[in-house]
Amino acid sequence: MSYDAFLLASFGGPEGPDDVMPFLENVTRGRGVPRERLIDVSHHYHELGGVSPINQQNRDLIAVLRAEFDRRGIDLPIYWGNRFWHPFLQPALEQLHADGHRRVLTFATSAYSSYSGCRAYREDLAEALLESGLDGKLHLDKIRHYFDHPGFVGPFVERLVTALRSLADDEVPLERTRVLFVTHSIPTEMAAASGPPGEFDERGAYVAQHLETAKLVLEGVAAEGLALPAWSLTYQSRSGAPHVPWLEPDINDAIREVHEDGAEAVVIVPIGFVSDHVEVIWDLDNEAQETCDDLGVRMHRVRTPGVHEAFVAAIADLVEARIAGDPGEALSPLGPWREVCAVGCCANARADKPTVCGEDSTVGHLTDV
Repeated sequence: MSYDAFLLASFGGPEGPDDVMPFLENVTRGRGVPRERLIDVSHHYHELGGVSPINQQNRDLIAVLRAEFDRRGIDLPIYWGNRFWHPFLQPALEQLHADGHRRVLTFATSAYSSYSGCRAYREDLAEALLESGLDGKLHLDKIRHYFDHPGFVGPFVERLVTALRSLADDEVPLERTRVLFVTHSIPTEMAAASGPPGEFDERGAYVAQHLETAKLVLEGVAAEGLALPAWSLTYQSRSGAPHVPWLEPDINDAIREVHEDGAEAVVIVPIGFVSDHVEVIWDLDNEAQETCDDLGVRMHRVRTPGVHEAFVAAIADLVEARIAGDPGEALSPLGPWREVCAVGCCANARADKPTVCGEDSTVGHLTDV
């Protein structure tokens, strides 16, 4: 497939104190989240000056990705659109079309299958096409999930190795060290619906993919000659109503549990995230660190891929592979993940909305050039 533009699709975040509440209202619109909860979360942003790091992180990623594209001769201009804050998806698509582009390859800053991490992007892109009157005038494809691509896994391996060697240098016993992989918690119902219908157990593709990533990271660490401590998959950033079940254990509960089991140190590896945005910084560098401090547990928090050269190269690899009609590299038995989302994949439990980039999508196909 030939493409004439590349779109980075991300979450977005406030860039000043006055943006914080409008941004949070955008994120939670239609979900019945109490105002008090928004006020609580707003404090996390205000502690950072009212600015989310995510937008600058995306600017940095675009800059290094542009250089990588140029180095490889990938002749695609890069555009950027967010779901919940400026620059929004709709103006980005309108600019794409105004600049003469018609076939767009989209990359989402979410490596795993779930409604919030994939289908919601597909819905928002479809809505942006419809609202702008560009349905039928732009063709959109989405790069597959990359949870098991070596360029996504590699930075975690490198940084976990560094953390474990640091603890070994300080003579922290391996049997008293725990590795806690962490990702964003989602409702168990959303997890069960993640991935193609009927292909996974009640935890869905979301949990299965994260477990594969964790195993791949540990295999990479073992390949460096290090012995492996005990590990588990944990979750952070629960935001739903108390009566709605979400994936557990919470990272703070997990820290308390391993402490009771004799752990003196934990290494937290945020495999669920591409960059160190507000949720990573607040929930891990603040709240999880506070839990560790209260218990007297040493904590190392591994950084996310960000603009690591291996991750940037992975994005370029995936672009080249998609152009060539090749799914590209994958390290786990689950991959390479499918390039076009299956019918009913990561279903929306609240409503049936138009989507792009799926086998059952009716939006985002080029009919008017």
